Order: sequence, then structure tokens, then C-alpha cells
Amino acid sequence: MIEQLLLRHDFAPVVPFQWSKGNYLVLDFTDNNPDLATVDLQNSEAFSGYVFGKLQQAKVVVGVGGYNEHRTIYRRSAHFQQTDEPRCIHLGIDIWASAGTPVFAPLDGKVHSFANNANFGDYGPTIILEHQLEGTTFYSLYGHLSEESLWGLYEGKVIEEGERFASFGNYPINGDWPPHLHFQLMTAMLGLKGDFPGVCSLAEREKFLQLCPNPNHILKIEEL
Repeated sequence: MIEQLLLRHDFAPVVPFQWSKGNYLVLDFTDNNPDLATVDLQNSEAFSGYVFGKLQQAKVVVGVGGYNEHRTIYRRSAHFQQTDEPRCIHLGIDIWASAGTPVFAPLDGKVHSFANNANFGDYGPTIILEHQLEGTTFYSLYGHLSEESLWGLYEGKVIEEGERFASFGNYPINGDWPPHLHFQLMTAMLGLKGDFPGVCSLAEREKFLQLCPNPNHILKIEEL
């Protein structure tokens, strides 16, 4: 199983934050959070003000959360309402921090693909890396990046463990979200390039959780 493989290894930090308790805030974007009813989520400035206001109140500079979370916030965008059953289950971990925050490769890899997924509520600039670990291939996805993150990329470009290769984008370039990184793992790409579902429907939850193992096996954030 990929989970056991990931748990056997230590990885380079993906972002420049310490994950000891008290240094970050776990953010809840489910119906259990009454704040969301008071925020205009379709207004990226208001949404960003809410997120970074919560971080400021907690006296931290980074927020985290989201894997396998049944989220309310995707109602803000038609991008997640294009099928009979809306997509609402988050398949990655979000790291909410200032635009320009650097992103580093957790292990050696190469660029599988990249794209600017520019729909409202989509990933914006996106990079997918391909990795080999003990003979097993898997992929890591980095969404909501800066436009500059895509400059000079090409498929097959080698990215070394610990190398800075991207940075957080700002709205509207990052898909019109408060600045954050969507970090996701995949065991197969399903023929896709530069994109992969980061949110699935309730009906497809188990299928996609099998395809997308918990990214915290790499991040190792204590409270997630």
C-alpha cells in the first residue's frame, strides 16, 4: 500500500513552516463552521479577508486543513456543479499563507505536466510532479500557484528534493482564491495532464480516496 510506503520515509518540507502545535491554525470549511454563512464566498477579497483575519486572530501566519473534508465553500463556483451530483469532498490538504510563499519538492521527481487552469474557483497555475519511491510511481499536485511558477517549465524537467520550484499565487491569477497551496497526491493520473480532480462527489468519495492518499503522510502536520 502506498500509505505504508510513504510512512516509512522522511521528506523535505513542502513549505517553510514549522508544524509544531500552536504555530498554525486548522481551518474548517464544512457546514459545521457558522462563520461561512456570514462571508460572501464569491467575493475573493472578502473570502481572503476572512481567512487571513482568522490567522491574525490566532497570531499565526499559516492555516491548514481539508483532506477528506465535506466542504461548503465549493458552492461559490459553478466549476464544482457541472455534474448531477455536485463535488464537495476535498482530496488534498490546503496550506493558507501569503502570496509568494515558496514551494519546495518533498522528494526527487520530474515535471509530469503543468497548466494554467484559469476557471473561477479552479486551480489557476498548476504543476504535477512524478516521483519514484522504492520502485513505486506516484504523483504530487501543486495548485493555486503564481503565474511565474510556470515559467521555464517543460515536461520531464528534473526537480530535486528540497528544490524551490514554485510559489503561492494571489487572486485572481490563482483561480480566484485566498492565497494558499492545494497539495495532493495521486497514485495514477487517469490519462490527465496539468490537471486532476481536487474535489469529488460523495458518490465517488471512496474511489478517489483510494487514488489520492492522505498528503499528510508527507507533510506530517501534527493535528491533521
